[in-house]
Amino acid sequence: MPLLRIHLDSDPTTARRVLQTHREGGVHHESREAAREQVWRQGRTPAGDPVFVGITDGRRNVQLLYDVEVYSDTVP
Repeated sequence: MPLLRIHLDSDPTTARRVLQTHREGGVHHESREAAREQVWRQGRTPAGDPVFVGITDGRRNVQLLYDVEVYSDTVP
């Protein structure tokens, strides 16, 4: 199944907290659900849970990165 990379805008403090949560083996539910909603907004159907990939290296415009498997019949 194809992967869709999702970029979610964040602030540096939240991004560090999300990164730390994932490093400790947890899940940041709010950002994961936001990634899933972004997939739906793009007209695609998620085939599984979003997987946290990391954060961008920006000082002001930090983004959370998620990979989401989507069903191939929904990819344009």
